[in-house]
Amino acid sequence: MPAERLSMRKIRELLRLKFEHQFSNRKIALSCGIARATVSDYLNRASQAQLSWPLPEELTDESLEAIIFARAEKVPLSSRPLPDWKQVREELTRKGVTLYLLWEEYKKTYPEGFSYTRFCQKYRDFSQTLEPWMTQSHVLGEKCFVDYAGMTVSIINRTNGEIKEAQIFIAVLGASNYTFLEATLDQSLSSWISSHIHAFEFFNGVTALLVPDNLRSGISKAHRYDPDVNPTYYEMAKHYGAAILPARVRKPKDKSKAEVGVQGIERRILAPLRNHQFFSLRELNEELFRRLKAYNQRSFQKLEGSRESQFILLEQSALKPLPTQAYVISEWKKVRVGMNYHIELNQHYYSIPYRYTGKKLEVRVTHNTIECFYKHSMVACHVRSDKPFSYTTVKEHIPESHRAYLEWTPEKISNWAANVGAHTQVFIEKLMQERAHPQQGFRASLGILRLGKRYTDERLEKACKRALAIGTLRYQSIESILKNKLENQPLPSLSSESHTNIPTHPNIRGANYYHTTRSLL
Repeated sequence: MPAERLSMRKIRELLRLKFEHQFSNRKIALSCGIARATVSDYLNRASQAQLSWPLPEELTDESLEAIIFARAEKVPLSSRPLPDWKQVREELTRKGVTLYLLWEEYKKTYPEGFSYTRFCQKYRDFSQTLEPWMTQSHVLGEKCFVDYAGMTVSIINRTNGEIKEAQIFIAVLGASNYTFLEATLDQSLSSWISSHIHAFEFFNGVTALLVPDNLRSGISKAHRYDPDVNPTYYEMAKHYGAAILPARVRKPKDKSKAEVGVQGIERRILAPLRNHQFFSLRELNEELFRRLKAYNQRSFQKLEGSRESQFILLEQSALKPLPTQAYVISEWKKVRVGMNYHIELNQHYYSIPYRYTGKKLEVRVTHNTIECFYKHSMVACHVRSDKPFSYTTVKEHIPESHRAYLEWTPEKISNWAANVGAHTQVFIEKLMQERAHPQQGFRASLGILRLGKRYTDERLEKACKRALAIGTLRYQSIESILKNKLENQPLPSLSSESHTNIPTHPNIRGANYYHTTRSLL
């Protein structure tokens, strides 16, 4: 027994000052208010017990006291019983199990066994004999490491001989090392998300964490402490009840499982395919899946079983179940609402409540829907349309003063024009037909009909007749004819050949205009 029995708190402080701050025995004695001989005695006991610093968090005062005040072990190291290190490694994959807990259980069975520090060192020595991807122990069902292989596989187009390099997506479960792989045409966001969905279906479950490398498809902005996860990737993970834990920049241990998994796939599957020819993505994936099955069933060298057997025996039951429906792939975009309270997506226009005019929105685009959000609240939802230069408009999105616009139709405007005259009706119909979409000609048509109120319908009818004769379909042309009183002038007698070669433009008036102007003077 030491000359002075210290409390556990003071013993912990003594060890902290020695190993963390490198204080001398004299300084420690002054700081703790004890004799230097006592400091020396406790440090010798800690050395004999092979205690390491910092002490394990789970090391209780009772356990520390037992270690410090235990009698020196008389059993030679070579004669002390060894644990089953394979079983120790397997137990470490279970949630909440630590080396300290396993050592306590070991000491209960073998009181003369190794100290905790020696136990840990022996396990590290055992781990070094395993293949690199086995050295880290991961909790069952906790992590899935995802990445693309550095190697690609060529796909040849039978028709034109064009060669495309297929990208190889790889997902590795942390505890069992059960592996999934899939070839895609690119590393786009859509391919990245689709491969995750296929991996979850292959595993028939989901891990609590997804660990990607800082890939642009999944991580919008790489950062050591707070990487910016792509909104679509985040939404997909949320749908499956998983969290995303990106590998830190310049921290290879964070992604070692993925990197070694990629290395194994490249050596065992991709490299042997280097001289094979593939003519479709489907053909390549069929061959990859066939070889993947053999890869997962390949026996371990240092442990019993295989990736597949470890997955079935241990990890499969620890995965979260799949949701009832697979995630629907979406894409998030940021857009600004135009002054006409519409947003533009892929050359189609969707209405937004007019009070959001000029605001920036986040838009979720799926195969079937367009969902618009302002500050995380949905403000509009539309069925997706791929018709270019067209409008999808909800009446309630438009201010009261503009809602009459919704009542306009090509038929109604044509009927209004017919009330003026046959030439006016033909002119208006041709004007709307000339536009990519009839609605784009509504305002011009109504503007022309309003000219009848200013100049009379009779003059408007004659002006439309003249405009049709000279081949112009613009509001400015009708306005110019009426303003300059040209509707009663004789129509130009031009041959069809020469007429077709003259460009139509509101500023090109023709010879008859100048003749008329001179006579008026």
